[in-house]
Amino acid sequence: MKALKWLLGIMASLILILVVYLTVFFDLNSFKPQIVDAVKEQTGREFAIKDDLSWSFFPSIGINLGGITLSNPENFAPATFVEINEAVANVALMPLLSQEVEIAMLSLDGLTLNMVTKKDGANSLDGLSGDKSATEPKEEAAPSEKSDLQLQSLQIGGVSITNTRINLIDETSDTKQVFMLNSLTLGEFSLGNAADFAYDFSAQMPDMTVNSNGEGQLTVQHDLSKVMISGFSINTDVAGDSIPNKKLSTQLVTDINVALDSQTLQVAISKLSAMDINATGDIKVNYGNKIPKINVQMDFGDIDLDSIMPASEQTETKETEQVASTTPAEEPDLSALKTIDLTLGMTVKSIKVSNLLTQDWKMKATVKDGIANLSDFSANLYEGSITAKAKLDGRQKVASYNFEQTLSGVQFRPLLKDAADIDLISGAANFNVKGSGKSLIPDNLKKNLLANGDFAIADGSLYGVNIPQMIRSAQDKLKGDLSAKNDEELKTDFTSLTGSYSLKNAVFTNPDLSMASPLIRLAGNGSANIDSQTVDYKLTTSVVGSLAGQGGGSDALAGVDIPLTIKGSMQDPKFGIDTSALFDAKLKGETDKLKDSLFKKLGGF
Repeated sequence: MKALKWLLGIMASLILILVVYLTVFFDLNSFKPQIVDAVKEQTGREFAIKDDLSWSFFPSIGINLGGITLSNPENFAPATFVEINEAVANVALMPLLSQEVEIAMLSLDGLTLNMVTKKDGANSLDGLSGDKSATEPKEEAAPSEKSDLQLQSLQIGGVSITNTRINLIDETSDTKQVFMLNSLTLGEFSLGNAADFAYDFSAQMPDMTVNSNGEGQLTVQHDLSKVMISGFSINTDVAGDSIPNKKLSTQLVTDINVALDSQTLQVAISKLSAMDINATGDIKVNYGNKIPKINVQMDFGDIDLDSIMPASEQTETKETEQVASTTPAEEPDLSALKTIDLTLGMTVKSIKVSNLLTQDWKMKATVKDGIANLSDFSANLYEGSITAKAKLDGRQKVASYNFEQTLSGVQFRPLLKDAADIDLISGAANFNVKGSGKSLIPDNLKKNLLANGDFAIADGSLYGVNIPQMIRSAQDKLKGDLSAKNDEELKTDFTSLTGSYSLKNAVFTNPDLSMASPLIRLAGNGSANIDSQTVDYKLTTSVVGSLAGQGGGSDALAGVDIPLTIKGSMQDPKFGIDTSALFDAKLKGETDKLKDSLFKKLGGF
């Protein structure tokens, strides 16, 4: 017992001697001029420590700093580059005797950084790059033997960073951006145990403001091989004229694991919400490779893009695009694709855009070696489905692409109305298309795209035209009745509508249109110009059934080919009948009948 008392007494005496020495014989402030001169010589800047340096002792030993300033280069405004109000670092004294580091408190308050870029390109970092030291040859350090002194543990009583402000001032654009870390706190921390942390951040930029705060728990393994952040909750509000609806609020809840030994990062997203869009997902990154390997798997709920982009903003965007189109377009630079190794998997419950509704999205895509490859895409739309594959090759200055797409069982009328505001055809549609092209300039996209495919629409109707009615009207005119009225619904039912098509130079060509119904058969060919949004079709119709059931009389035109036309804009096509050709066909039919009768009477001559 006496030995323990003596030991404690000796330790207390040693501590007392150390305190007396540091306070009486070791004056920190005597080193201030040397520190100031050394910084000035190294940077060429004015450096000052206004407040007295002071010690703190038992139960912790530390240094308090305050009133620190470092100037900007001459003729810069503001004149100060860095300013620190107060910095405190305290280390517990007793654990040091057991080779343990216990930091009682680390705090930093009132750090201000003024980063200025002048009109001539000079900035606040000029002269701080350490060029002098870089040019001097450095001796190679000899391999050092492993030290016998090892860190048994690390403990931090707390970390507090408050009132940190970064001002980015750009005189070339006459703009100022302000980033403020209002607070960053870390609770009691030790290796292997979770420590609470929280932050509060804000930013003011010319076109938006940002406010963000978050909290979570930080864990560092004893061997420093892994760092884990669990329950990390981040809430962010962004406001500005350039933001959809001028305001955006997001919430993210995630767990982050960093394996320093295997150089991998994993982010598990349990909640992501923004603008009524909700998602979960998982992100894995292997950053040990020359090009980091990234794998992203995301699952989204319902996405309504129409509600995100109001009609007024869409109109403004279109007007801006029209003004910008007067300047020569340039190919986009896709060289960044060579620096990406990405695997993406995504599902979406539904997406609505421009009134077009699709559901149950599933997508797999990769970006590697300058090539973006959509290997698998599927979705349900309008009681049918769509599948697609596509590839974009960005290795050359002018990008190239190819794609395949299939629509199966899609109700065509609501699809056309929602996608293009066209009320033309109904029925269950099957479409197949393959295409390829070069250049991503909008005008070149239309001109250089080469595509071909086929389609089949079953049990549908053509809207805007009633072909049986047109035939009956023409039939009445042939009889001399010019008073017939056309008051029936402008719709023609059919059992099937099929054909193939090709696309070249922005012109869609269909050489083999064929339509079948109980009353008529229709065949034809024509084209549609995507640039001008016009259509030009020539059709031939034959009556194969009785029109009497639809208000007609005897079918005087049975067996006669009736020429029809479709011309005008895609939004409002005009259907017509070539009456003169119809009279010619009818006259030819009557002449043939007369010839047959005469041949019979003359004995077959």
